Amino acid sequence: MAKTDKSAVIAELTEDFRGAGATIVTEYRGLSVTSMKALRRSLGGTTKYSVAKNTLMRIAAKNAGVEISDELLKGPSAVAFISGDPIDAAKSLRDFAKENPALVIKGGIYEGKLVTTEEIMKLANLESREVLLAKLAGAMKGSLAKAARVFDALRIKLEAGAPVAAQAEPVAPVAAAEEVSEEPAEAEASAPEVTAVEDSAAPEA
Repeated sequence: MAKTDKSAVIAELTEDFRGAGATIVTEYRGLSVTSMKALRRSLGGTTKYSVAKNTLMRIAAKNAGVEISDELLKGPSAVAFISGDPIDAAKSLRDFAKENPALVIKGGIYEGKLVTTEEIMKLANLESREVLLAKLAGAMKGSLAKAARVFDALRIKLEAGAPVAAQAEPVAPVAAAEEVSEEPAEAEASAPEVTAVEDSAAPEA
């Protein structure tokens, strides 16, 4: 490879290391070109699967400020530069390796730390971000639906109680009772006047 070509490859790999949220190093010995294309398709557009010489990978990682173990870069290596969900990428690599034993997951870098093959497998067994968001949305939808039912029930109770409050407004019967109770008092007040007339008429007889 010409020097200019090497410089271009190193520059590209350096940017890949810098832009990746996680990286997974694999050994692809024995994979056919067709299988490699199928692997790239399975990883999707958020993961770049690059094949390069180990020496160039080391230089690029160093330029990007990424520490990578020499043990990872032995044999024919290819690196998955993950800019999307690392869990999805780990799942894709794990599933592809099950069907294609020639692909070997050797380790990688996750959250700025070196991770082993076993740790990547644990990562692959986690639920993806999309699944977790779907579950969260389902839980929130259920909670909102429950809250809506509670509010509807409260509204119905309030609306059912409104006519009762309206019927309690009239107070005319109370006023009528007061008028009736005042009539006997007026009759009692007029009674002494009759008695006085009768008393004054008695001496003339």
